[in-house]
Amino acid sequence: MDNLKKMITLLCLVCALAATGQPKQPEKYPLTGYVERFDPALDALVSPGTRAEIIATGFDWSEGPLWIARQKMLLFSDVPQNTIYKWTEAKGIEKYLNPSGYTDTAKRGGETGSNGLILDEKERLLLAQCGNRQIARMEAAIDAPMPQFHTLANRYGGNRFNSPNDLVINSRGEIFFTDPPYGLEKYMSDPKKETPYQGVYKISTSGKVILLTDSITRPNGIAFLPGEKTLLVANSDPAKPNWYAYDISDDGRLVNARIFATAKGSDKKLKGSPDGMKVDKHGNVFATGPGGIWIFNKEGKLLGKLRIDETPVSNCAFSEDEKTLYATSDGNILRFQLRPHQ
Repeated sequence: MDNLKKMITLLCLVCALAATGQPKQPEKYPLTGYVERFDPALDALVSPGTRAEIIATGFDWSEGPLWIARQKMLLFSDVPQNTIYKWTEAKGIEKYLNPSGYTDTAKRGGETGSNGLILDEKERLLLAQCGNRQIARMEAAIDAPMPQFHTLANRYGGNRFNSPNDLVINSRGEIFFTDPPYGLEKYMSDPKKETPYQGVYKISTSGKVILLTDSITRPNGIAFLPGEKTLLVANSDPAKPNWYAYDISDDGRLVNARIFATAKGSDKKLKGSPDGMKVDKHGNVFATGPGGIWIFNKEGKLLGKLRIDETPVSNCAFSEDEKTLYATSDGNILRFQLRPHQ
């Protein structure tokens, strides 16, 4: 009964904070979630009593978290609001960039904003822009943002992308990204959809766009295992809720396709699906999925979960020392202190 009362109190607080429709940083961060342990190896990664702090709330659909160590700030996309926000411990929530993913003047619905965010080797912001249907680079410094974008890629074989969703860059400067239909107003049946598939692509250092695979039904989160020889791709299709692994051949092709892990058989009442993910320096995979964040070792063994039952979790990002994990969870921004700071 005590746990039920605590959950009701938390839900009331979160709803009250979000009721105004304006992003807010609570004066005192409410706690939510809990650790679900399946293997003792989890204890080296996550302290048993870890819970999530709700450090900000009131967003439509938050995505693409990116921790900027130099500025000690978290960036993330509110996709329907076509806006990137930033959060710092000192100032809380501030609007960072608008528009972030759709710059045309024609009004349209759907998910128009940016989604995934990363930095390139020169610490320039790269964006997966759903509304503009492209991978772009912000043509302004990180600490002086402006909605001026340089298109890195927007077509393959003459056809426009669906709506680039998430992206990752390797040490050579090659950009890998996923292209599901979620940013199209009518998804798979949208008359503006120009490809019959949902692709995973690479942009070479020369700017050439290469289709890596067209066989994943809803490619979403994307990440490398350490060494950049294995690529992971999440599939957010409820019919095939898998995380796939591919070896990267010497000539850059994806080979040895296999299921790294699956969420098939999960309780259908749990919120969320395989979506964004991050990999720590040891190869442990923190992957959003039904009921929160699933934690696998580099072989795909499930070690445990950071359970969030109230809202679906879409993506996550580590601090520079990997002791803190930030996550976007629908209208909330979460912070997990995974291990005490020494």
